Amino acid sequence: MSMTKLRLGPLPRTENLKLTFTCPVSLKADLERYAAVHSRIYGEEVDALTLIPHMLEAFMARDRVFRRTNTQSCTGN
Repeated sequence: MSMTKLRLGPLPRTENLKLTFTCPVSLKADLERYAAVHSRIYGEEVDALTLIPHMLEAFMARDRVFRRTNTQSCTGN
């Protein structure tokens, strides 16, 4: 398998807050596989729990409706 880039790039250093959630077993397995691929591509070990906040942040940043409503709420519209 030849991959040069994942949608989620190298992880930035951030301040963290612990949050707990429940997910299906199949999603956990996918997250663990994604973490293994990410570790292989970027050469730095990372686990699924570390990736989740970055994935959610990337998802929300690309959601046009969310961005639009967030901008409207900040401007009072």
